[in-house]
Amino acid sequence: MANLKEVRNRIVSVSSTQQITSAMKMVSAAKLRRAQDAITQMRPYAKKLKDILENLSASLDSSEGAYSKQRPVKNVLLVVITSNRGLCGGFNANVLKAATKLAREDYKGSKVSVLCIGKKASDFFKKTEYGIIGSDMPRGLNELYDALTFVNVAPVADKIMQVFVDGQFDKVELIYNQFKNAAVQITTTEQYLPVQAPAVTEKKKTSEYIFEPNKAFIVADLIPRSLKTQLFKALLDSHAAEHGARMTSMHKATDNAGSLIKELKLTYNKARQAAITNEILEIVGGAEALAG
Repeated sequence: MANLKEVRNRIVSVSSTQQITSAMKMVSAAKLRRAQDAITQMRPYAKKLKDILENLSASLDSSEGAYSKQRPVKNVLLVVITSNRGLCGGFNANVLKAATKLAREDYKGSKVSVLCIGKKASDFFKKTEYGIIGSDMPRGLNELYDALTFVNVAPVADKIMQVFVDGQFDKVELIYNQFKNAAVQITTTEQYLPVQAPAVTEKKKTSEYIFEPNKAFIVADLIPRSLKTQLFKALLDSHAAEHGARMTSMHKATDNAGSLIKELKLTYNKARQAAITNEILEIVGGAEALAG
């Protein structure tokens, strides 16, 4: 039977942990609300931008564009988006596992480099062969989460587009967690560059517009804007998914702490009752010995 003092200290320790996890759950719930509003407002804009691009590209061959060039895949850039902090279940592990699988299996014969957004990804890939060395790619991208705005994300997208156009990389992939709801995050891998030809179904009717100056010029301006929006949307998705995962994880931790406290209190009461019984037996035994 455990010592009464040890059990009592354990109950105090678990109760303190429960208060911390409960507070973290409430903080994540408040942050999730703002992050969910941001991605919810962003998705219609991103969808509309994609629809416009499809409408414009329906009668225009975009394969000749700088961002649509198909080259033999020798150098691949994986943009891995994780969080700066842990305590969010398998949120980061799922992304890192997907990125590692992609690098080792899908692009086994190519040179793979990883651009990390998030401290967890940076720490994971820092000592691997996938680190970017001798390049002017942007650094310190963990700080993007301090002020997650389109203005701050756009230069990163510009740099990724520039290294693709220069031929430093032949393909760019985004790997991140897509936000579905507070309990569900979908690990997503999507091609960023080269831009894939938009799929236009036969049933979909293309709207008739008057273009000024012309379709080709508008598409040339629209593709970079769409790529910046795509990266910004991926970051917003990951940000919202992070808070959802952390809120769910802290909720489970709080419940587990409550169950553990109940078990510890039951153990404490049993130990206390056993101690009292032993003391009574000792007193009775002593009294009988004196009487004898």
